[in-house]
Amino acid sequence: MNLDDSDWTNSMYISPVSGMDNSSFFSDDTANLSSALLKEDDPGEAAAASLFPEFLASLVKHSSSAVFELLDEYQTLCQEKVDVLQSVVLRAGQNSKTAGVHWLLQQENCTWRLITSLYSESEKVVVEQLFQRDAVIRQSQLVVDWLESIAKDKIGDFSDNIEYYAKNVCWENTLHSLKLRRKSGTAFTVPLVTELDPDAPFRQQRPLADLDREDDARLLKNLFSLIRAGMTEEAQRLCKRCGQAWRAATLEGWKLYHDPNRTSELQPIEGNPQRGIWKACCWRMAEELNRYERAIYSSLSGNLKPLLAVCESWEDCVWAHFKVMVDSLVEKELMSSGMAHQEMDTLPREYLEANWTMEKVFEELQALELKRVLEETKEHHHIIQKFVILGDLDGLFEEFSDWLTTSKPLPSHLLRFMTHLLLFFRSLGLALKEEVCVDVLKAYVSLLVRDQQTDLVARYVSQLPPEVATVEYAAFLETVNQPEIRPRCLQLATDAGLDVAAITKLVVETVRERDETEFTHHSQTLEMGTTKEDLRKIDVIDWLLFDPAHRAESLKQSNAIMRKFLAVQKHDAAKAVFSKVPEDSMREIYCQWSGGQTTSLPAEDENAIREHLCIRAYLCWKKYSNLASLSAWSCRLDVLTEDVKERIYNVLLFVDGGWMIDNRQDSEPDSERRHQMAALRSLCLPRLTFLLLSVLQNSSRHQEALRLADIISSDQHRLYQVFSKEELRRFLLKLRESSLALLDRGLDPLGYELQT
Repeated sequence: MNLDDSDWTNSMYISPVSGMDNSSFFSDDTANLSSALLKEDDPGEAAAASLFPEFLASLVKHSSSAVFELLDEYQTLCQEKVDVLQSVVLRAGQNSKTAGVHWLLQQENCTWRLITSLYSESEKVVVEQLFQRDAVIRQSQLVVDWLESIAKDKIGDFSDNIEYYAKNVCWENTLHSLKLRRKSGTAFTVPLVTELDPDAPFRQQRPLADLDREDDARLLKNLFSLIRAGMTEEAQRLCKRCGQAWRAATLEGWKLYHDPNRTSELQPIEGNPQRGIWKACCWRMAEELNRYERAIYSSLSGNLKPLLAVCESWEDCVWAHFKVMVDSLVEKELMSSGMAHQEMDTLPREYLEANWTMEKVFEELQALELKRVLEETKEHHHIIQKFVILGDLDGLFEEFSDWLTTSKPLPSHLLRFMTHLLLFFRSLGLALKEEVCVDVLKAYVSLLVRDQQTDLVARYVSQLPPEVATVEYAAFLETVNQPEIRPRCLQLATDAGLDVAAITKLVVETVRERDETEFTHHSQTLEMGTTKEDLRKIDVIDWLLFDPAHRAESLKQSNAIMRKFLAVQKHDAAKAVFSKVPEDSMREIYCQWSGGQTTSLPAEDENAIREHLCIRAYLCWKKYSNLASLSAWSCRLDVLTEDVKERIYNVLLFVDGGWMIDNRQDSEPDSERRHQMAALRSLCLPRLTFLLLSVLQNSSRHQEALRLADIISSDQHRLYQVFSKEELRRFLLKLRESSLALLDRGLDPLGYELQT
């Protein structure tokens, strides 16, 4: 059996997710939480849902001067959720939706860690490690450190939990077999090594005992896992524990030589003075050893090909390339300073002449023929990590733009990450593609609105340009149908620095301008029913009534809505809007203005107040609208007739210029409003005139009916201008009926006594 290709390690190398006993690994609280979460339809989303308000709380808590503390907190929040979800995955299964959320949050946690490494002050550590003059080396080493820290999280403490057949003696089983053979003097059917120095199996071309070969294969794979996690000292400790102190010593060979005694008091010499020989041997050994042994020494000596042979993930491949790049750049630095060993000349030309750059690393990764790796590079967080490592924010934001335009919606946690990443970059003052920033923020706001995260919306909307923020928050307020939470939405907007006056105005205008109604003559004589859209227009006025400072705007907007309703004879709807406006609105408007001004009220406000009064006068007669069709006379008829006559005359003879005519002409031009008011005069005044005429004729007040002709034809009021030719013809015909009725009574056509 080829131990390199066998799967015997599956039972020994326990994955942090798939192979742990949850009874020993997780606390009772975690187990109880995971049990509760499993009862949810989507336990992964349920467990991770609190990340949205928690990220906002962190964003608000940390000022721009504490951006790195903010990154730490983002990472901590993600890690906490990863820990919670890990127990849920164990119970729900690796193929569950929860496993997908768990994996996504693991990737996000890794990406936050990368950003912390590259943008925080941890470069001081790297500067102390010989890379103070070269930013590329610093950046590359940071990437290596980041990838090793990820592997360290996954590896846990498995090395302490794995038992080997050999304890403190190297190749104990082979030694035992050799002792037995020496005592018995018999030969073995399978020849074994006769000496036990580290080179014996290669020198003699003979195997070890099966159990020792098995131990070695397992040990080497675990050693590589430790080195992959940056835990070289732990790997050396493991070697010593298994009786292979010589192997622990070989893992020291990569260290740079340094003799501090030349410039200071007596101190231990550091590193390997024969590092060149050690490195050349590592390269030659790469063609002979077990593949994990080759990978171990290749990772320490800059040999990429054997290293890639054991890479199982995208992160592994990135780590291999960057580790080799750092090794190569350091070696070039030593060569240029004249400190390189002569043995370096024996290394392959492709190593000595390699011209590694971070861009070239990712080109190499893209060119790998490993189908699985190529597919993984398409994963969102891997792409983000690539551009962050390269420092190519323009390229990153182009990717963001592409993701937003695809038909498949982005995972909600990915969108949350993208949003907070761009806000972090903004806090550093970096130049970003503003249009992409806007698109990402808008997409995240839409997600919060969809998921009814009401308390979070305002803060993210405030990150948009003011004009866009007004539109976005207005659109959000349209979706808020619960009256009890509307004041809070406005308070949150105020706290976030949004222009609440502009937002509430836009909400009302958007709703009232929906389903436009033409202001034209029509034959409709019965009031139409109130539709659902009408109710929305009635209800939307509430947004302008929470703050008394918006009272003038509420009057203007309610007038505009009522104009539409009156045009189609939806009088009940118009009354519902009218009743929304507080009775003290006009007094409030005057008080607000007079409190800080000595001039007269603005023309727009004064005209709005007058229009409001015009509409009130028009709606006042509505309760008598069926008076003209009464067939049963009563003792109250005269009283009712007088009342309706007075109310209609209040409209027809409205003071100071007429009904629906502005007094102030110095207001801002509003052609649509003026058109609507003129149209309402043409629609409503003839209608009221005919109604009053019918009321008077039905109550036999024909002489009063004839006096209407004087009012309509008067140049003072010029009401004849609002009548069409057809309406004037009908009006005269109705007056003719009153004259004939008067003649039938023996009076003249105008109702006066006949002169004999």
